[in-house]
Amino acid sequence: MKPVLCIRNDPDDTLGITAAVLAEAGVPFTRLDAFEADVRWPDLEEIGGLMVFGGEMNVDEVDRHPYLLTQRELMRRGVDGGLPVLGICLGAQLLARAFDAPVYRASVRELGFKPVRVTDLGQRDALLSAFQTGDRVFQWHEDTFDLPAGADLLVSGDDVPIQAFRLGAKAWGVQFHFEVDADGVEAWLRVAEPTLSRVWKRTAGDVREELRIHLDAQQQRSRVLLAAFADLVRAGRD
Repeated sequence: MKPVLCIRNDPDDTLGITAAVLAEAGVPFTRLDAFEADVRWPDLEEIGGLMVFGGEMNVDEVDRHPYLLTQRELMRRGVDGGLPVLGICLGAQLLARAFDAPVYRASVRELGFKPVRVTDLGQRDALLSAFQTGDRVFQWHEDTFDLPAGADLLVSGDDVPIQAFRLGAKAWGVQFHFEVDADGVEAWLRVAEPTLSRVWKRTAGDVREELRIHLDAQQQRSRVLLAAFADLVRAGRD
């Protein structure tokens, strides 16, 4: 079986529960650190699925981070080729941008667990039906995007309307961090804590308390989502 390619855009990203769920599903994966020099980007024929994870940059900072353009092109070719594709946070923004939707600063910065609404289409979706309206999901982002042409809105939010979408039959962009575990968030907090209160209007203690209350419930739903994605990878391309 060809592996899922998991692309990291942040050296502090642990991929959360992703590796464990893929292993439980019998799906191999390989990690690619996009920010490293001399990265070898595989051909689409070498992989069975594509997951693109978060990062703090904007998707159009391609002069400073040229690998963002590489990922946008890879995601577009993957979608066009029937490859299962899943973008998370920055990855969702890259997927939207790959299909010509603008990505820009949101009206509010979101950090912590926020309630979402699942649309009618989302309730019937193979992946996002793992979540229900009223569920609280972990957010850490300041950019948002318009829905790409032809995409279906699956999950929405009060402050940031587009929270998850599907493009075609096998490609998803999810703005919130459904994949996180406590260790992964703690790694981000250690980096961000000096400016957390000033920039994000939250404290590390606030975030840790929300994790204590809401993380277990989110992970139960996220495991269902990731297992459904693994099923698509096992099934292969059209």
